[in-house]
Amino acid sequence: MSQLAPVVIDNGTGYTKMGFAGNTDPQYTIPTVIGLPNKSAKLTSRYGIASKRGIDDLDFYIGDEAIANNKMYSLSYPIRHGQIDNWDHMERFWEQSIFKYLRCEPEDHYFLLTEPPLNAPENREQMAEIFFETFNIPGMYIAVQAVLALAASWTAKKANQTLTGTVIDSGDGVTHIVPVAEGYVLGSSIKNIPIAGKDVTAFVQQLQREHFETSIPPQDSYEIARRVKESYSYTCQDMLSEFSKYDADPSSNIINHTAVDSLTQNTYNIDVGYERFLAPEVFFNPELVSSDFLVPLPHMVDSAIQSSPIDTRRGLYTNIVLSGGSTMFKDFGKRLQRDIKRLVDGRIANNESLNNGAMKAKPIDVNVISHKKQRHAVWFGG
Repeated sequence: MSQLAPVVIDNGTGYTKMGFAGNTDPQYTIPTVIGLPNKSAKLTSRYGIASKRGIDDLDFYIGDEAIANNKMYSLSYPIRHGQIDNWDHMERFWEQSIFKYLRCEPEDHYFLLTEPPLNAPENREQMAEIFFETFNIPGMYIAVQAVLALAASWTAKKANQTLTGTVIDSGDGVTHIVPVAEGYVLGSSIKNIPIAGKDVTAFVQQLQREHFETSIPPQDSYEIARRVKESYSYTCQDMLSEFSKYDADPSSNIINHTAVDSLTQNTYNIDVGYERFLAPEVFFNPELVSSDFLVPLPHMVDSAIQSSPIDTRRGLYTNIVLSGGSTMFKDFGKRLQRDIKRLVDGRIANNESLNNGAMKAKPIDVNVISHKKQRHAVWFGG
């Protein structure tokens, strides 16, 4: 059995991170999308020399190449909300990931794959079946994303190396709050929030439409919203005071962003104002984007920990770990820590007032851990 480095693949709704174990960053981070030939383009080859499962089978692109060729190829996103939706497309996606990007012989490597919390056993079996039967790999391990994110947080300065903690994993398609005790996921306490990176980008896009009705070309508006979100957004400590700060001195707070029209290649400028602090605010005031989901993130984290076994709660509060691209906003961890601490202290004060101060509760430490590997935490933990 050869001792080549294991391959670590983390398939997310928005992006797939892949590379070899032992490296500090994934070799490739590509969008989880596959481009298949349009039906009209297919007819010619079907009656020609190519059989239906011949050349056709290899005629597809994944990742950025698929997006670049979207005029000739129809795009399919095989993962929805963290779960694999289309196994046939996913198998082709893995095929190109292994042979074209990582350029390795699957027979020579062990594989580590990730799965979302509460993944059905059938999905795990299907994944293993594809890798053993199609790619003929010697062995694999399927890890829960949250546990890997906890391991990745050990790189933080004040982190203790424990597998007990609460993971807030917010990617492109879904946000999970996952309490983990001693490396075991507390399944009954997992909370799902239907707000993630896509929703934040769509919200920024909507704000920009209201500002500049004409200046942003429609084909670029989503991409520009994403760029604005990633480059300029930060988490404010108080929304109202931030609004008044901007209104008092617009010139120093509003940023001018230069973009290029993808069709005409002309440059144009847009001003980035309130959306800088309103983008991450979606997590703390979800009513900005959603009419049916209204619970702020700090309340969800608190209720996830409160529904866990009582002997694990202190450990879950002291080690709240951020993971995924949507937690990368500046000061996101500080704001979250402050809001959760307020909820916890308020509950303790309330209980003390009920028993007239007869029993003093020991204060609870609330720690939210941010670290350098946050964006690719699951991959790095793997």
